[in-house]
Amino acid sequence: MKRIIVSLILISLLAPCASADEGMWLPSLIAKRIDDMGSKGCRLTAEDIYSINQASLKDAVVLFGGGCTGELVSDRGLLLTNHHCGYSYIQRHSSTGHDYLRDGFWASSPAEELPNPGLSVRFLDRMEEVTAQVLHGFSEGMSESQRDSVVAVNSKSIIRSIDNPAKGIKASIEALYYANQYYLFVYRIYRDVRLVGAPPSSIGKFGGDTDNWMWPRHTGDFSVFRIYADKDGNPADYSPDNVPYKPRKHFRISTRGLREGDFTFVYGCPGSTREYAHSEEVRYIAEVSDPQKIALRTIRLGIQKKYMSQSQEVRIQYSSKNASTANAWKKWQGESKGIARLRTVEAKQDFERRFEAWAKGTQYEGLTSRIKTIYERREPSYLAYEYFYETIRSIEILHFASNIQNCLKGGRPIGPVVASFFKDYYRPIDEECFAALVDAFDKNMPEVFKPAYFKQKMAAFGSAAAWRDDVFSRSIFTDRDKVSALTKADLKALESDPACELYNAFQSWYEKDLRPVIVSTDHELRSAMREYMKAQMLFEPDKAFYPDANLTLRVAYGQVKGYSPCDAVYYNPVSTLKGIIEKDNPDIFDYNIPQKLRDIYAEGGHESQPVCFLATNHTSGGNSGSPVLNADGELVGINFDRVWEGTMSDIVFDPDYCRNISIDIRYLLFIIERVGGAGWLLDEMDFAPNGSYQRSSLRATPLLRACRFVQG
Repeated sequence: MKRIIVSLILISLLAPCASADEGMWLPSLIAKRIDDMGSKGCRLTAEDIYSINQASLKDAVVLFGGGCTGELVSDRGLLLTNHHCGYSYIQRHSSTGHDYLRDGFWASSPAEELPNPGLSVRFLDRMEEVTAQVLHGFSEGMSESQRDSVVAVNSKSIIRSIDNPAKGIKASIEALYYANQYYLFVYRIYRDVRLVGAPPSSIGKFGGDTDNWMWPRHTGDFSVFRIYADKDGNPADYSPDNVPYKPRKHFRISTRGLREGDFTFVYGCPGSTREYAHSEEVRYIAEVSDPQKIALRTIRLGIQKKYMSQSQEVRIQYSSKNASTANAWKKWQGESKGIARLRTVEAKQDFERRFEAWAKGTQYEGLTSRIKTIYERREPSYLAYEYFYETIRSIEILHFASNIQNCLKGGRPIGPVVASFFKDYYRPIDEECFAALVDAFDKNMPEVFKPAYFKQKMAAFGSAAAWRDDVFSRSIFTDRDKVSALTKADLKALESDPACELYNAFQSWYEKDLRPVIVSTDHELRSAMREYMKAQMLFEPDKAFYPDANLTLRVAYGQVKGYSPCDAVYYNPVSTLKGIIEKDNPDIFDYNIPQKLRDIYAEGGHESQPVCFLATNHTSGGNSGSPVLNADGELVGINFDRVWEGTMSDIVFDPDYCRNISIDIRYLLFIIERVGGAGWLLDEMDFAPNGSYQRSSLRATPLLRACRFVQG
């Protein structure tokens, strides 16, 4: 059976693409796609893209932090990623005296680069298929729990044989195709990563939430870091004695520019997709989950923005929180609209009817109906869980109380948790969110899904606002000094603290009433979807099946291309500095560009300076910061977003609407040189010949260099 599964997967990889430019392909199997890439303009070999025998493009790509991508652009460990990927680290270094979010940060030498405790990057050393090893000892007829145990034991054994903390080597085993296949990924993790430069947020977040997920886009979404290692090039904790890391490979930069129709590919770590989902899951996402979460986050965002607009200090404190909350909020809106526009639920249901006709008389007969029934049993409890997550769990003081309890129980120091919380906490925001979110829970959750504790408290206080006043007036967690003095001996007393009591009551309700249903139905779904995935491959043997994204390294390829979002409108695929000036408005925070950029533009000759571009590469969350490469594997941009009309691409890819948005590398160089005054960074980079300027011209005057940027 295992051989059949692997054979089906290999056959699917050899099949033609199901949709133009759709797909997130495993680098180790890119040889199966290289002919198709070549037919679309790629001039690289499979070994150029992924190799374990020689340096290849994979060696210049990293998983940045816990959920972004970055790329190496010098032989001294210089790394580029998105501004929003580095945002929380930029914020941590910011204060009212040194507002790097507002003003930007540019080190003038390596000595001024800023360390970032907790930040690491991962290089992929190799990946290989290990399905047989992981499933050794498994036999048909075992329960899902028994299968999980077999997988866990075997995976742990494989990982233990590879992990080498002293060398920074870390292995992980990931399930692909709904656990029909397993892959081993071996990483080298570097833990000393320093901030080198970041544009002001008026460039790095230009357009803010208004422009987020939209086109045309004019955002300089990049930041610059550097990886450090010990003197032997091995991963090491931060030390002043560490030296810049010398990578096996770094990207050469092309400034030739791009035209509509040019081949591009994205090499990065997409986070999560569900391309083969059942219609019932898609219906829940688009018609139930997304609308509920959008409404709740609208409440939080409105409260945060009200106070952020009144105080620079609060704006700094909540910039990262607000951006994180707003990002998913807006994405969900585009996703649900895209699913509705494409009639994805109906299309899935039609596919399932055709599948059932094919499956009649086989072991797969009735499979899609069985999956639908499981989802129906799961939905009420899962919706209640999501509501708990977006309301009670999002109230900062309650989540903080839970974190402190967990630290004390585990014997971990609470000092760093306390310092981090109060550094970026503004009580009036939390108080107003408490009243609004608790009230929303009360109004929108069915009585059967309200914890008994919740009903008692609402009856006793009469309103969410009155309950809020009681919690914030009595809880120890509003007082930094009192929380800092807590020890493990205080755990029993904390049980009666109103913040702990409230959070613990909800957590107990989740564990007792919701989690058993969610876990049991998830077990059923995993088994059924694994079978359904296998059956889909048999049903459509000519379709190319790529594995859903799971934050592992992938290749997606396509072309520079505009799109038509609605009748009589066509969006060109390139935006320019002229568009930034057209949007510039000193009275609106998100559109108030630095005066220096206005002055540069006033010099003349910069109207056509490229800023961002569109392409048809299939991307997802996690691809933020990914290198965008041309047909020769040269860096031409950094991916940072998708268009709003195409955010349903995590579930269904539409070649007419799905576009990834990238910052043009020439705009990044322009900002570093002209706005940041950090031309010394360009001196580290390698540039492809026949660009808009030659490598030697980097030592020319700043004005000459800027003009050459534009000419590309």
